[in-house]
Amino acid sequence: MQSVRACIMLVWLALTFASNPVTAQTTTSYSTTTTGTISESATPCSAPMLRSFTVAANAQVSDVNIGVQFAHTYRGDIRATLTSPAGTVVDLITNVGASADNLNVLFDDGAAASITTHNANDSTATAPPYQRTFAPQGSLAAFNGQASGGTWQLSICDSLNGDAGTFTRADLTLTTVPLSPYADLSLAKTVSNAAPASGAIINYVLSVTNAGASTLTATGVTVQDTLPAGFAFTGASGFGSYNSTTGVWTVGSVPPGVTRTLTISGTVAASAGASVTNSAEIAASSAFDPDSTPGNGAAGEDDGDSASFTVSGTRVAGTPPTLVCPVGTTALDWDTIAWNAGTTSASPPLTAIGTASIGIAVSGGVFLSNATYGGQSPTRQNIVTGGLSPAQYSIFQLVDFTSQAGSVATTISLPTAVPGAQFRLFDVDYAAGQFADRVTVTGSYNGAPVTPILTNGTANYVIGNSAYGDVLSTDASGNGNITVTFAAPVDTIVIDYGSHALAPANPGQQGMALHDIIFCRPTANLTVAKTSSIVSDPVGGATNPKAIPGATMRYCILVTNNGSGTATAINIADALPARTTFVPGSLRSGTSCAAATTVEDDNASGGDESDPFGASFAGSAIAASTATLAPGGAMAIAFTVTID
Repeated sequence: MQSVRACIMLVWLALTFASNPVTAQTTTSYSTTTTGTISESATPCSAPMLRSFTVAANAQVSDVNIGVQFAHTYRGDIRATLTSPAGTVVDLITNVGASADNLNVLFDDGAAASITTHNANDSTATAPPYQRTFAPQGSLAAFNGQASGGTWQLSICDSLNGDAGTFTRADLTLTTVPLSPYADLSLAKTVSNAAPASGAIINYVLSVTNAGASTLTATGVTVQDTLPAGFAFTGASGFGSYNSTTGVWTVGSVPPGVTRTLTISGTVAASAGASVTNSAEIAASSAFDPDSTPGNGAAGEDDGDSASFTVSGTRVAGTPPTLVCPVGTTALDWDTIAWNAGTTSASPPLTAIGTASIGIAVSGGVFLSNATYGGQSPTRQNIVTGGLSPAQYSIFQLVDFTSQAGSVATTISLPTAVPGAQFRLFDVDYAAGQFADRVTVTGSYNGAPVTPILTNGTANYVIGNSAYGDVLSTDASGNGNITVTFAAPVDTIVIDYGSHALAPANPGQQGMALHDIIFCRPTANLTVAKTSSIVSDPVGGATNPKAIPGATMRYCILVTNNGSGTATAINIADALPARTTFVPGSLRSGTSCAAATTVEDDNASGGDESDPFGASFAGSAIAASTATLAPGGAMAIAFTVTID
């Protein structure tokens, strides 16, 4: 009887597996046995030793293991990572083992112990099998769900001096399942005119396609396309919706074999010679994609694309906007201000504004000393003149940058906001194989960003609030000039000077000068608002009161300084409305109507007249005053009347 039951059970299991097939998993190993020296010359790991595994067949990864073997004294120097075709990087080992020698390890997430516990010497005997198994410091499960096809890359480097080693081999083992179901999305981007004139109308066209062989409709599809400076958005048309502020194109669903298209229109807002690149990438999708990962920013995947244009026309020096200053200007004139060579901070006085604060900081490089340009930089000099005759002084920044990322940040902080400012930068230019100047200017007002207008010279072009040198300009020439104009209130200005993409990897010596700054003098801008509310009436009291005889009303006068200068000697006069009677002792002051709680007596004398606001009543009028009202400040005077 037992055997009969066993046979029935086996038949049942066979039928169950036939009707519910398990997705087939495939495990494949890939090896690299190209030996090589693990060099210390690249310390600290700027150029590691790389070994690649080429995976032709494409499937969905469900598990990854990798064995690594090398000989190396003092294993604690070593760092190793594994990178998938999708660009995901997993840390295998980072400076583990201290003085222990060699590595002969299979990295497996399922191992009982982490590689961080491995402090023993490893054998140099032939692998596989590998001597030990440990879990990596990162998680190999980060690769699960990705497509296997493409190049996997093992990176090994020696991060410290004193020891060396030899790579022997590595074995990558991938466990995969078939890709289906999936949606293979791709993105294409084109521009309607690759050489438009400044001010011309151009269109970007974005196309998202789901391959005809796909087995799923992709839903929740979005594309990130942040528009570049140098392109002024005017509108978008096509499938879905586009938000020019966030740069997100909401596509929605894309069935197999279907292409969704969006056209983004705008005008060219860059000067002649400017090259503008716009990149876009699929940011989200509901479906697995066998050859790309949404939003990962990886180059070479088909879910991203870019389009470029170069502004045509003969470049001429631009005409800067006229600085409009209602109450005059104050100049920060370097001809009249001392600046010791090598100084990186200063506090020059500015008439009608106060004392400014200037700080200069370099990163990724060092300031140089050159007698021709006044000695140790930053320095005051009149050799780089911007074409001015007679020559005028400016603050010169001569710097040796060690990489394109190096920069000099000049921060100008004002004690109070000014309505506008304008200044020139000299010698923003380019020398092939030597340097490629880039300067970006930003501003702020009460913490909010303020974007200036940059006007180009003939040795540079402007994109947004950045200028890029692409022609050489001599010390005495104005060709490298940039004019910066702030046409809105600003209290902080930051000038970031460095390199752009045409510069060598190690740009070396380059320089730029800051000429005089013209500030609009601060001006107050007072606004007055008067509000009223019914407090009570003799019929219903404070419940839904009406403006009837005997009712009590509360008035508030609010004066706000919306300008950038301090207002002084402010006086307010307000006649009571007809058929109303002032309630003695009801005057109150504060910085807002809600905060008007400071008691003011009814006369115009005493300490209450300057605490800091004063108020009084005489005859049939309210009077109020304050000695000063700072930018953004406000004074409120509240009082009560009865209706006759």
